[in-house]
Amino acid sequence: MATSSDAAGLPRARRQTLTLADIAGIAGVSTATVSKVVNGRSEVAAETRAHVERVIHEHGYQPPRKTAKPAPLLELVFHEFAGVYPVEIMRGVERVAVEHHLAVTASQSHGRQNPGQGWLEDVLSRRPTGVIPVFSDLSADQATQLSIRGIPLVVLDPNGVPGDDVSSVGATNWLGGLSATRHLLNLGHRRIAAITGPQWALCSRARLDGYRAALDMAGVPVDPALIREGDFQTIDGVTHTVDLLNLPDPPTAIFALNDGMAVGVYHGASLTGRRVPDDLSVVGFDDFPIDEWLVPPLTTVRQPLEEMGAAAARMALELALTQGAPPNPKRLELPTELVVRASTAPPPQP
Repeated sequence: MATSSDAAGLPRARRQTLTLADIAGIAGVSTATVSKVVNGRSEVAAETRAHVERVIHEHGYQPPRKTAKPAPLLELVFHEFAGVYPVEIMRGVERVAVEHHLAVTASQSHGRQNPGQGWLEDVLSRRPTGVIPVFSDLSADQATQLSIRGIPLVVLDPNGVPGDDVSSVGATNWLGGLSATRHLLNLGHRRIAAITGPQWALCSRARLDGYRAALDMAGVPVDPALIREGDFQTIDGVTHTVDLLNLPDPPTAIFALNDGMAVGVYHGASLTGRRVPDDLSVVGFDDFPIDEWLVPPLTTVRQPLEEMGAAAARMALELALTQGAPPNPKRLELPTELVVRASTAPPPQP
């Protein structure tokens, strides 16, 4: 009786014991090329690398487990080191790392959405206990490289929807945008502007969707002229606020989708002779420690950044302990909370 085979011509009984030579045969390349791809070497053409990684992923190949233990290290990569955001994340990761006698290292992708191939080669050579990209997604090829080397990956505050086999930690951004806008609506505002982050940022899109949903539920039409795209930088809050307040029918409130831009809104209001909150109400998103020391203290949506960092670290350690089995839950969203301070008030009377 003949042995049944899969589409690649390999007996199904061998699917769990594939070798480098098997993968090379399926991919139509040399065993040495497959070895270079598996080990993250750079001297492979990008097209060939992608083809081999696709074959590896489709056929479930796992390299033989080395006897050497992973390095006692959690590796973070940030979109960029800017403001309080990375500090809060680091605090959470560090807390968990100390409990488990691990070190923490951090790098940045210098504003790019994902780090380069050189970063990946360094990570593979260190073989950390886990990798946590923060607001800085990895490419599919990079995620595959980590997977085939048995290095756990947890994406924190993902820019896009992670793949089905990638774990992630985030916050309830949609609900945060909804609660911020509802707060302003309940105060009586109807001309409510929103200054967003970049379109590629999933958290920004979710917060903006929450803003739109709140307006829709209140029967207030969404005015495209009141929605301005920023880049989560303070200067965006300044320039967009000045522009918005010079409209023939300016907003009476601005929802800045992060606290850095909210600070810029304060400055933009001052440049146009407005006072917060007498002439303009302002809501941010983050709840950084400095918010309560602004004048007036900032109403904002708290996202638990330190707790998010700790959760991502625990999830990476769980993956490491279970040898790559997905944690439960695979998608974790921690709750946001509206923190009302003195930067919001009813709109000025005409």
